[in-house]
Amino acid sequence: MTESSPVEGPGASARNQAASSRSELERLEIFVGTWRTEGEIVTDPSAAPLPLRATDSYEWLPGRHFLLHRVDGRLGDEEVQTLEIIGYDATVGAYFTHSYDNHGNVGLYQASLHDRAWSITGSAERFTGAFSHDGTTLAGIWERFIDGEGWTHWMTIRLTRAG
Repeated sequence: MTESSPVEGPGASARNQAASSRSELERLEIFVGTWRTEGEIVTDPSAAPLPLRATDSYEWLPGRHFLLHRVDGRLGDEEVQTLEIIGYDATVGAYFTHSYDNHGNVGLYQASLHDRAWSITGSAERFTGAFSHDGTTLAGIWERFIDGEGWTHWMTIRLTRAG
């Protein structure tokens, strides 16, 4: 009788991807809760930045496969409400986000979470930030890609856990 190694049966790859997805999704738990967001928006480099104030909330959808992110705030004098879905795609090994706002904008992004560093990249916008050691703040900057200028500073934000 010869010794053989176990052979993965049908569905093993899908089970491995599901386990990988579950592990990566669990890392998003750091977001869950309500956050007070403050910051500044640069609309024109020669003008004073506009204040940004918002309440951000994150909660799991049933099944804990997707994180629901709601934003209710003001960018300067403009009211902004956003709904975002965050998930993990094991086939590409990355988080994704889809956002929709009350002005009709749609954003599709790829994101990463390494240790405490959170980054989001879209075709014309990107965010780079980090959570504090105790997980009670997330601070970073948003940039926009402008033809002829490249990536330029757009917003500085700081989320502080409120609940």
